[in-house]
Amino acid sequence: MLSDITFAYSTYTYSGEIAVNLIRRPEMFLFLMAAAMPLSMGVWMALLNNFSIEQAAFTGVEIGILQSLREIPGFLSFAAVLLLVLLREQTLALVSMLLLGLGTAMTGFFPTEIGLYCTTVLMSLGFHYYETMNQSLSLQLFSQEEAPHRLGQMVAIGSFASLIAFGLVWLALDVYGLEMKTVYLLGGGMTVGITLFCWLAFPRMTGKVEQHKKLVVRKRYWLYYALVFMGGARRQIFMVFASFLMVEKFGFSAGEISIMFLVNGALNMFFAPKIGKLIGHWGERKTLTAEYIGLIAVFTAYAIVSNPWIAVGLYIADHLLFSMAIAQKTYLQKIADPKDLASTAGVSFTINHIAAVVLPAAYGLLWIFSPAAVFLTGAAMGGVSLVLARMVPEKPGPGVETVRFKGAVVETH
Repeated sequence: MLSDITFAYSTYTYSGEIAVNLIRRPEMFLFLMAAAMPLSMGVWMALLNNFSIEQAAFTGVEIGILQSLREIPGFLSFAAVLLLVLLREQTLALVSMLLLGLGTAMTGFFPTEIGLYCTTVLMSLGFHYYETMNQSLSLQLFSQEEAPHRLGQMVAIGSFASLIAFGLVWLALDVYGLEMKTVYLLGGGMTVGITLFCWLAFPRMTGKVEQHKKLVVRKRYWLYYALVFMGGARRQIFMVFASFLMVEKFGFSAGEISIMFLVNGALNMFFAPKIGKLIGHWGERKTLTAEYIGLIAVFTAYAIVSNPWIAVGLYIADHLLFSMAIAQKTYLQKIADPKDLASTAGVSFTINHIAAVVLPAAYGLLWIFSPAAVFLTGAAMGGVSLVLARMVPEKPGPGVETVRFKGAVVETH
């Protein structure tokens, strides 16, 4: 009898250890952090346009300035690698996520132009430094074979968390009639809670190769840098003005915007892992080509759309195209020296935000005269990106980073 009890207890303990070890695997850390981030960003994005217009009296000029300020921490992302002298990548990711949550939670308490600018910069600092470390850690911890699918899973998890955030916005505002201040506090608070759990529950984890703790810019990565730069310019038009179009032109409420985001999140939750697998099957060249052809069509349609339901469809299609940007990350993983990943992540985020610091404010002024012109320039940027995508090799790798048109001339340096 005693031996049976001892065996049962040992089996229970062993099973418990297996469960704990499975939960504490590196990918679970990345998955939980992928869920924590959209809880703040989803709430912040869903409320921003209505909060800024209704409570801070923003016009297109102020929203453009705010978005430019939001991108300054992204422009300074290269400094993240310098902080690795003091902090491990995992720790820096956790600290950054806490700043994101705190910045979001505080937003509703400062409904003024300057107050909204300040909380936005704090939130953005956390978001961009987290994203820099997240890219570095994920490309180190996932193999080249599993990376596209795993990154797609992370997008799906983020989309599920976004569903929670957008559902929270809709329920809080349209069903329970809560103030926007309370919703900001709830979204930011959930991010802080998950981050503290990850800090306490997970052991130290690092990649197989120690990362450079200095800035590294290599000539042979130039095509990746160019793709990232154009992606940053495109992203600003979508992030800033696509949803602003819904509020200003079609009069969408915050609750209606959150429902649109809910549909976006549900579709991404389903399609993102499949897109990840598709990247593994198609390769980066074909995937990026398809993304940019779709982008040109969507932005051209944005310029002439007059039906709100068509505009919603374009917004959803545009958002799905973002999942294909996983191909940029896997392209870097295939061509880069493993020691360069952390530094290149910081440099690439800075490059991504060069245009982002300037474009929102400039386009805010252009928006006053011609909203259509904003989206037509976005379509032109998609054309440039398409040309760059065709220079990605079918099978990229060290020494095979780019191909030229007309022939098979390969640049090796």
